[in-house]
Amino acid sequence: MSEIQSPDPVEPQDFTVAKEAVAHLCALYSQATEFLTQRFRDAMQNGAPDHRIRAFYPEVRITTSSYAQVDTRLSFGHIVAPGTYATTITRPDLFNNYLTQQIGLLIRNHSLPVTIGMSDTPMPVHFAVAQDAGLTVPQQGAADFILRDVFDVPDLATTNDDIVNGTHVAANGTGPLSLFTAQRIDYSLARLSHYTATDPAHFQNHVLFTNYQIYVSEFEAYARTQLAEPDSGYCSFVSTHNIEITDPDAPIEQPLKLPQMPTYHLKRPDGSGITLVNIGVGPSNAKTATDHIAVLRPHAWLMVGHCAGLRNSQALGDFVLAHAYLREDHVLDDDLPVWTPIPALAEIQIALEQAVAEVTKLDGFDLKRIMRTGTVATIDNRNWELRDQSGPVQRLSQSRSIALDMESATIAANGYRFRVPYGTLLCVSDKPLHGELKLPGMASDFYNTQVSRHLSIGIRAMESLRNMPLERLHSRKLRSFDETAFL
Repeated sequence: MSEIQSPDPVEPQDFTVAKEAVAHLCALYSQATEFLTQRFRDAMQNGAPDHRIRAFYPEVRITTSSYAQVDTRLSFGHIVAPGTYATTITRPDLFNNYLTQQIGLLIRNHSLPVTIGMSDTPMPVHFAVAQDAGLTVPQQGAADFILRDVFDVPDLATTNDDIVNGTHVAANGTGPLSLFTAQRIDYSLARLSHYTATDPAHFQNHVLFTNYQIYVSEFEAYARTQLAEPDSGYCSFVSTHNIEITDPDAPIEQPLKLPQMPTYHLKRPDGSGITLVNIGVGPSNAKTATDHIAVLRPHAWLMVGHCAGLRNSQALGDFVLAHAYLREDHVLDDDLPVWTPIPALAEIQIALEQAVAEVTKLDGFDLKRIMRTGTVATIDNRNWELRDQSGPVQRLSQSRSIALDMESATIAANGYRFRVPYGTLLCVSDKPLHGELKLPGMASDFYNTQVSRHLSIGIRAMESLRNMPLERLHSRKLRSFDETAFL
């Protein structure tokens, strides 16, 4: 099967207007996906053709021979050195606003056009037909022909995190424009739909992570109050399985089975709303969720979960604002060395502390009655208390840790790795070193009240961050030496 059938070739075009460039990306992407979808449908109905079917992702490319003279305060939107840079593009409909912004910054900061054309990266048929609800790619052996003999399938050899991890080697002297390739993004979009049972299009730019379902009911209650307020700016609430309501009194049918990571979205028309993800317990879940949500390029994500308080002065229901992390979760060791510092981000810390003060009506020295700032340790062993205490407790004491959980350091470290602003505000639910274990009946009324207050603080912090200029929120602290132009 040597012959290859592809869509009619389209010559690359230069653009100096970002919206026109994105419109052309949409046209090229639609041409490729419609071609593959139709050929796949024909093959499933009539049998395999006697030739290979192939279409390609579109790409954005720019070449500059000089260094850009840009505002040195900016961390994105410009190329760091002369050369040719490119990135493949998928779902330009979903990323329309993001692409328009990023391409617009390139054009403005370099006074050069961008070139839009077809790349040489084949588009896997699985991702091309994903938007057609009536089509499903069968598993290997289920079709009457070998799928990969006719169509391109996902290629894990080229689907990786080399760019974000700083290990990417430029091919043919062309540097990356974006942190993620089209195949990497498509892979994560498919995983998000599977794990969260909501369409990636519903995700908002501000993401809250929690490790308990109890926060979900509070989030839904808050969403309904916002939908009842005409001036809130929120337009709808989406529950699992893409159940969307705009009426604050509309019922939401509870699914018989929740997905692995139940996810809920309080939406605004421009995507600046809030998404809540219940990642469950454990660093592996935390890594999985953030690995895939990162491709959506959120503006911030925060962990608002439960933790073990490690100090005698803490009480159940107290808050912990993390300003450092002890990483004993291990799930990111191969991607982000343990010696890499995970700094606290001033913009996030200030927003969280101010939110705590506003919700609790405490400030200054009085705020220390219910909140401590310090190191949060994240561990991968839920029953660490049963081990020889001389080891874990000594390390926790030497690190000055004030709280321990199983997710926060993972989420913060992946935020650092993916250049997504991050933060952590935890609520003390047990004190294992002082005999207060997480057992039925131990939660006080104060602790129960704190769940609602805790979520309110996270929401208020996100609403504060929403009003912050992106250039300030996405600061230079998260960018490396040789950084991509796209955020």
